[in-house]
Amino acid sequence: MADLKDKVVVMTGASSGIGEGTAKELADNGAKLVLAARREERLQELTDEINKNGGNAVYNVTDVTSREQLQELAQKALDQYGRIDVLVNNAGLMPLSFMDKLKVDEWDKMVDVNIKGVLYGVAAVLPTMREQKAGHIINISSVAGHTVGPGMSVYSGTKHAVRTITEGLRQEEALAESNIRTTIISPGAVATELPETITDDDVLKGLENSNMTPIQPKDIASTIRYAMEQPEEVAINEILVRPTAQQG
Repeated sequence: MADLKDKVVVMTGASSGIGEGTAKELADNGAKLVLAARREERLQELTDEINKNGGNAVYNVTDVTSREQLQELAQKALDQYGRIDVLVNNAGLMPLSFMDKLKVDEWDKMVDVNIKGVLYGVAAVLPTMREQKAGHIINISSVAGHTVGPGMSVYSGTKHAVRTITEGLRQEEALAESNIRTTIISPGAVATELPETITDDDVLKGLENSNMTPIQPKDIASTIRYAMEQPEEVAINEILVRPTAQQG
């Protein structure tokens, strides 16, 4: 296993859920973190906690729907640490709804955050990683990117797009002159704030009737760490992580 000590990791969606859990996991293993999200108070609390516990983290308030703000995030990493070893594109929204509810504004937000946010993150770090001839881009998709069900049409579409974009990037950058690894992490049901963005009452009723226990953010965090810890010549390209009881 490769040592994560002093690896510079840029991560979006870091203020809660999978992002927060991953930040703590990586900090405990010696990574240097540049954390991004929109909620500054949450970012400040997390950064202070990591640094108080002996870790090394800074943050930058970032809206991933802004290409300029993601460029600023990458520049902060370079100014602070001189390089970017890993990008974790974790920011995402999941306002599930049935198509006939015509929640077009929510569709737009999912496209902007879940697809464009990933693309803008890649664009922000790729030139640096190519110049370094090393780097690792980890994009958080979803089991919904592998399957679709009622109420999931648009969300599944965005997460399938993440998988497609990442696989294309892998084929383009898995070259000696680039040496950039890519990983798709596809979580199933995880105990995060994502369901709080759902406004469709019919979808919410279905979730309330589910008796499945979601897995915890730390379970995805350890999966991300596993992918990062592989030797440079080994690329873990895709991992699905579900609760044992999740069928779809």
